[in-house]
Amino acid sequence: MALLESLLLPPLLNAWLILVGGLLWMRLHLIGGLLVVLGLGGLVLLATPTISHDLRVGLEPPPLTVDSGLEGPRPEASRGNAPRLSDAQVIVILGGGRDVGAPEFGWSDAPSNASWRRLAYGAYLQRRSGLPILVSGGRIHADEHGSEAGLMAAALRDVFDVPVRWTEDRSTDTAENARYSAEILAAEGIERVALVSQAWHLARASADFERVGLTVTPAPTGFASPPPNGFAAWRPSAYHLHQSSRALHEWLGLAESWLKDRRLR
Repeated sequence: MALLESLLLPPLLNAWLILVGGLLWMRLHLIGGLLVVLGLGGLVLLATPTISHDLRVGLEPPPLTVDSGLEGPRPEASRGNAPRLSDAQVIVILGGGRDVGAPEFGWSDAPSNASWRRLAYGAYLQRRSGLPILVSGGRIHADEHGSEAGLMAAALRDVFDVPVRWTEDRSTDTAENARYSAEILAAEGIERVALVSQAWHLARASADFERVGLTVTPAPTGFASPPPNGFAAWRPSAYHLHQSSRALHEWLGLAESWLKDRRLR
């Protein structure tokens, strides 16, 4: 997967196109020029709010319908077949990275901004439903101070005053999040989970959790904001290039999973 990302995702893909195009320019002007234009033009387009939004929104599941059971249905409960929190037995919050050497909370490291968004939404869902929480995330590098799940549990306890029932601290990627979480939940007889992550991440994450036998109710947060009107919708920025790269990473992951499933049939 890492090799595919280097070859097929921006900005390295664009750099390769520009480099190869430049080398070919001396002998094959047309092909070399086209590769340079494709590399530069693709980089600029991916950095625009419109393209970034379109790449992300295609990955997003519908928002979760939240019924606490203590009051009447919320307005969003009338939306067709929208997933419902009441279908789940547990809330699973996936780790989204860490900020290394973040001293403000006294934990050495701290959850990344993406993780904080997931934690805030998971805490909200827990307060509305009373469902127990499992946090999932290990250590990517051996020298890291504790697991992502440990940081997430500390944040839920100290910042949100929300209890954590289970901590899965062995995983290093989404597939392992699913596998090790399923092992913990199987021991408790739990099969139905509300899976909390960014909306763009849940298509692949839900498939990984379903692959290990769990029934998943997607609980997305961080939906793509629509692009602004007029020229601003096409004004490139580093932020939108980053968001496009994330979305392409997910599309590539989905394609890889599809190919694996086809080979197993």
